[in-house]
Amino acid sequence: MLIYHIIPQNDWRDAVEQGSYQPESLASEGFIHFSKKEQVIDTAHRYYHGRTDMQLLQVDTDKAVAQVKFENTHGGEELFPHLYGLLNLDSVTNVYELTPDQNGIFSLPARIEKE
Repeated sequence: MLIYHIIPQNDWRDAVEQGSYQPESLASEGFIHFSKKEQVIDTAHRYYHGRTDMQLLQVDTDKAVAQVKFENTHGGEELFPHLYGLLNLDSVTNVYELTPDQNGIFSLPARIEKE
């Protein structure tokens, strides 16, 4: 299964240099936030409005070393994927630019929409 993580370009660059990715949420919440494909755009608008430095990681859960759980930690019924540990970089199958248009509207990269 493929899941997605929105990440600032600098953070991704640092992760590649370090050989793994461990954002602050891993230390503070115990997991890394991800989205299913159909959740990416809402997440981008909710948390990254106005940012033009974002990338979208596509991760194959079969290659992830850490456990993935689908849950809702903020109430409600919609389930989101959470990775309970470091993101091993060999589980990242693609990295896409996630840049909003001139009106600040994000959209999925065309290659993802075809999957």
